[in-house]
Amino acid sequence: MKNQKCKGMQDLLPGDMLRFRRIEDTFRTCCRSWGYQEARTPTLEYLYLFTATGTLTPGMLSKVYSFLDWDGWSGERVVLRPDGTIPVARLYIDNLSGQESARLSYVTNIFAFEGTGKKNRERWQCGAEFFGGAKFAPDVEIILLAEDVIRKLGIKNVRLQLSHAGLVKALLREFKLSPAEEAKITDRILEGDWETLTRAKSTHPEMERLMAALLGLKGKSSSFLRNVKASFPTASQDFKSSLEDFLSIATLLDNMDCSYEVDIATMHGFEYYTGICFQFVAGGEKIGGGGRYDRLVPLMNGGDVPACGFALYVDPMMRLLPPEKKKGKSGILVKGKELTPEIVKTCFTVAQFLRDAGYLAEIDFAGRAESDYEWVISVSGKKPSRLVLKDCLKKRRREVTSVAEILEVVGEG
Repeated sequence: MKNQKCKGMQDLLPGDMLRFRRIEDTFRTCCRSWGYQEARTPTLEYLYLFTATGTLTPGMLSKVYSFLDWDGWSGERVVLRPDGTIPVARLYIDNLSGQESARLSYVTNIFAFEGTGKKNRERWQCGAEFFGGAKFAPDVEIILLAEDVIRKLGIKNVRLQLSHAGLVKALLREFKLSPAEEAKITDRILEGDWETLTRAKSTHPEMERLMAALLGLKGKSSSFLRNVKASFPTASQDFKSSLEDFLSIATLLDNMDCSYEVDIATMHGFEYYTGICFQFVAGGEKIGGGGRYDRLVPLMNGGDVPACGFALYVDPMMRLLPPEKKKGKSGILVKGKELTPEIVKTCFTVAQFLRDAGYLAEIDFAGRAESDYEWVISVSGKKPSRLVLKDCLKKRRREVTSVAEILEVVGEG
């Protein structure tokens, strides 16, 4: 039988892991400096957490890995988490809801069935969630935090695209559709089919004009939103309120010199979002996104707590990372002239002393290239063992008699 990994899964080789850790370390450092504390949730969660919040549309429900977790004669259906935000919201409700506000971050994998084989079924993301707080400022904070991570990773030509779930939902209500029709159109939009809105018909010509203006709304400053506000004074109060919310956040971003594009139709999968939505695009790929979800915690019986957050997608970001600057020689290589029991023991002893002193020390049993290291220690079979220390930077060799002498020479170097 041929050995192969599961379809849709991926191996991360040492080179891949260097890029993965680079993203992870940068993300964690940024989050700590912004006051976000790291949390971790289980891989398995109950399915009802996602269905009760409306996260899984009928089309999405077929893409989760779900099975029955038996407990005696009764059992709950569980899933491999298809989303990172809802488990963190559950964690917040279960453990931290007594706090006035909470900033949480996480690095996690999520799972989604993908039948074509073109996308991974296991995907990694770095996310941050802000529970509580006032309006507008937290929205701007999470956008700027995500931008901070992306900037420090050195990913170039990134576009920030803004949308607003409240505007779309208010627009749908204006069509006076039946609950079934509205749900059907919403599900289509969630899956990225914005053309379904253009096929919806309204009895009011003003609504047709508003829909065309909204879907065609593309701009790079809050002035575009002001134009929409001025052009449709008879729009519903829900629509006006959402537009005002959108305008307030865009104005704050303008004040922070944050570049963005207003594009309502860029928003996909806004199932639990209630306000601002955003995504980051680079190299033709979506590398992150997020938004405000004020109804999520209440839907999970967690009280009337507003919240917002984002996720950065590790897989596409790994492909877009610029090459890391090549580092100079580092570390110490300990090698034996022959692999006798005495020499092997001395190699391990010397390497352990060096590690205990805080140095990176690797033992060579397979002919590693000395040029990659700052120092090389050669151990011969003479009694007592002869130690030769080579400075690969200054091209000098020196015979030493003890590990203490090695530490003294390396410390001076």
